[in-house]
Amino acid sequence: MKYTKPAVTFTDQIQILRDRGLIIDNDEIAEKHLSNISYYRLRAYTYPYQNNKLANHPFREGITFDDIIALYTYDRKLRLLVFDAIEKIEIAVRTQIIYQWALTNGSHWHLESHLFLNSNIHLENLVTLETEVDRSKETFIAHYKNKYTDPPQPPAWMSLEVSSIGLLSKFFRLLKRGSQKKKAIQHFGVYDIKLFETWLKSFSEIRNICAHHGRLWNRRMTTHVEFPKKPIYPFIVNKNVLPYKIYAALSCMTYILDIINPESDFKKRVIRLIENCPKGQLKEMGIPKNWKKEDFWNVNRSS
Repeated sequence: MKYTKPAVTFTDQIQILRDRGLIIDNDEIAEKHLSNISYYRLRAYTYPYQNNKLANHPFREGITFDDIIALYTYDRKLRLLVFDAIEKIEIAVRTQIIYQWALTNGSHWHLESHLFLNSNIHLENLVTLETEVDRSKETFIAHYKNKYTDPPQPPAWMSLEVSSIGLLSKFFRLLKRGSQKKKAIQHFGVYDIKLFETWLKSFSEIRNICAHHGRLWNRRMTTHVEFPKKPIYPFIVNKNVLPYKIYAALSCMTYILDIINPESDFKKRVIRLIENCPKGQLKEMGIPKNWKKEDFWNVNRSS
């Protein structure tokens, strides 16, 4: 089947939305938004308010263009909040991984295949890491390559410092279990290695969504986070939440940030954002109705 849909002017885009039942009070403002946010991108935010079973995708009664922009803005704020949190967590995780293995296995432990579960996958990861190192513009990478020839690759505290969180997550999952892995995850208030690996993989997926300005609030993540059965510190009691929705990951991020940065205002910002969630979208985020009754979300409690 050949694609034959033509390009549509901003004026016609507004008319299409209006014909489908969207209330648009100011065409000039609507056109300004559409000229900065593509119609196609905005479709992700009109979708929840439309009957998508019908060919014309009519809007539910009473939905306004302002409602669509409010949801778009909300999702953007969520991405920025989460992206900032993951940056802090990523740096802390990176530090622990490099530190724990370097102390017992030396500067270039990441090159030692015997530390990993699968030598072939380890080699693939090293090839990817080498690409990321070669692409880096960091002065410490250039300094190492100009001064040292053996090994040709920089030590773990340089190489893994410039690796992506996705690759870092792969390295961690592939590492054999032992005292180093236990010490690394305990730093984040977790005893279950497999559980923490799901967290790290989920954070990597979410970070990539944020970095590419993707839709986040109602995203169904491919990685399902697991919850600690006996957390070291207070955690959400209601574990009957969808493990692939953003609320589950937000809870895990908050748990870690409470530990590594007790002065962080992340929890307050999460609460404030959720309280201003556009109509009907709490469920899409996987947030239970009684979420605020959780002692975990009490910003005045002692950790």
